[in-house]
Amino acid sequence: MMNGLSKNKAFITLMLAQLISSVGDWLSVIAIITMVGLKWEASPMEVSLIILCLALPMALLGPFTGTIADRFNRKALMIVSDLVRAGLILILAFANSLWTVYICLFMIGMLSAIFVPAKNGKLKEIISQDNMKSAMSITSMIDSGTKVLGPLLSGVLVSAFGTQLVFFIDSGTFVLSALLLLALPKAVVPIKDDSEEPKEASFKEDFLEGIRFIKGNRFLIVGVLVLGVSLLILQLSDSQIIVLLRELPNVSPDLFGYIVTASGLGMFFTGMLLAKKTDYNALILMFIGVCGIGLSFSMMAVLTVFDIELPMLWGPILGLFGGFSVGLVFIPFQAAVQTDTPVHMTGRVFGVLNSVTTTATIIGPLVGGLLATMLGVVPTFVITGLLLVAVSVVGLIFKSKIERGRVNVSEGQSGAHGTASS
Repeated sequence: MMNGLSKNKAFITLMLAQLISSVGDWLSVIAIITMVGLKWEASPMEVSLIILCLALPMALLGPFTGTIADRFNRKALMIVSDLVRAGLILILAFANSLWTVYICLFMIGMLSAIFVPAKNGKLKEIISQDNMKSAMSITSMIDSGTKVLGPLLSGVLVSAFGTQLVFFIDSGTFVLSALLLLALPKAVVPIKDDSEEPKEASFKEDFLEGIRFIKGNRFLIVGVLVLGVSLLILQLSDSQIIVLLRELPNVSPDLFGYIVTASGLGMFFTGMLLAKKTDYNALILMFIGVCGIGLSFSMMAVLTVFDIELPMLWGPILGLFGGFSVGLVFIPFQAAVQTDTPVHMTGRVFGVLNSVTTTATIIGPLVGGLLATMLGVVPTFVITGLLLVAVSVVGLIFKSKIERGRVNVSEGQSGAHGTASS
């Protein structure tokens, strides 16, 4: 499996472009928060709006941008998205007002909402079904790896050279990514069924077709629901880890950074493992992962309450375990979605998936903050853990019914291809 990917030049090019642009994303986020939070001394709410401006377009427009990614040339969409984002980052380098920052970030978020489903659709075009699980594991490794290295590199660059140079570098990463994408070939995997009469569907018809496909696939519906609910529950506490750590006496200010880094490494290790071992059951791994996340949050609360010694040891260990568990949830499901979804609908399906997950990451921290304020941070972590374990138990009980729905739909969809962009 891995040998096939290592010889696939189109896949290597796409992954290299993703690596460069992902590092650039982290460079700009840290630089923006530093500029607005420290130099401009913005209020906590004004700083929160930074992340909201990036996340809202993905949450609100995911299904629509996914349809765009299916209707138009995916390679061209990615290149235009990269180049326009490069220009917007340059504007941020000279920004002198919060409104300029918010408008640029919202537009960057919109372009990212187009780029992600287009990239997933393009991946489906250039990778065979046999290599799809390994490919999705590798993309996850890149995402989690840049989550660890990106903020570290950005912090060093901002400290050494200031925020403006970091914006210039980030703009350059998008241009470099676009140049790499120019080398992508047209579709390698067949995406058109010549036996069908060609027809020109409207945007609305394409959008509704994607929604019908998702509604008719029990596995997809349940998977998106489990992913969304689990992520929502996870975010109740994930956003409050720094508050929980304050409960520890004489806690090191570096502990939070170590836990976040360990979490990213955990996801990286999951991707590495699943890239090599692809004969897994996606649902079983998903529910084991949900249970693992719940256990890691519960244990963190318990160890904090009892003030167990060596938090600099058990904190990162639980972060590593939690990150590994998160990888078990995301990677198998996304690989299963790529495998089960016809290539001409990939953008729409991943657009909806990204919309659900992004919405959970927006709502979760808000509800988590309210819960921590009303009940206390320790009960919030315990509730989070118990809910996640409950989700995993219920999921494992009904696993066979969900899988029957997947098999039925897969048989009905086999051989179904429509016109897609390449």
